[in-house]
Amino acid sequence: MDTLAAHLTGWIKTEVEASCGSGAVFGLSGGVDSAVVAALAKRAFPHHSLGLIMPCHSDPQDAEDALLVARHFGIATANVDLGPVFDALLDQLGLTSSDLFESKLACANIKPRLRMTSLYAFANQMDYRVLGTGNASELAVGYFTKYGDGGVDLLPLGSVTKTRVRELARRLDVPPRIIDKPPSAGLWTGQTDEGEMGVTYAALDAYLDGVDEAAGAIVDPMRAASEHKRELPRIAPLPQEHATG
Repeated sequence: MDTLAAHLTGWIKTEVEASCGSGAVFGLSGGVDSAVVAALAKRAFPHHSLGLIMPCHSDPQDAEDALLVARHFGIATANVDLGPVFDALLDQLGLTSSDLFESKLACANIKPRLRMTSLYAFANQMDYRVLGTGNASELAVGYFTKYGDGGVDLLPLGSVTKTRVRELARRLDVPPRIIDKPPSAGLWTGQTDEGEMGVTYAALDAYLDGVDEAAGAIVDPMRAASEHKRELPRIAPLPQEHATG
């Protein structure tokens, strides 16, 4: 784990500097993935790392946990309350609280897209690069919002399964309460990653590692259905008579 931490720290620094960036900005959700990214970013850019805390009608405990991580690692933070913006956008879209049940996922996905916009506002202003917090387990099944938490410059944990993220978190001295809390994207009250995916991270990671095939019936359809999320936008080819060159 020490080798992995050093490798990822070096990778972040190299990639940010290669794109002429001067630091890193990332969302601090109070979860283990964002805590690990925060710890790595702080190592890569001790004086140029910024964590954004972006509540959007969220559980107040999440913001408290995010601040716990920031204080623990000495990370600068900024708070952006997206609740009023979210409400105003729903109003403009003609959606009301009575629509939230029928359109729960569509409405909930607005939240990570607003967070992406906020992250890039800071990144543009400070010449930082946006670090995503998605891990290999989530990427494999498409458990992220397209152009939301999937809209980032770099994915330090994109090749690291959730199981290994937790191991890395322990090695990086992430506070235990952050490591042990049930993973959640905070999309609605009581929402959890595993409940929404219909598979535990343990089973998902065992399948991805080739250790246990039991989760394949759930994972394979999810992977196929989410393939479009992992690709760049498809570009229509010109008909032959309009081709150049």
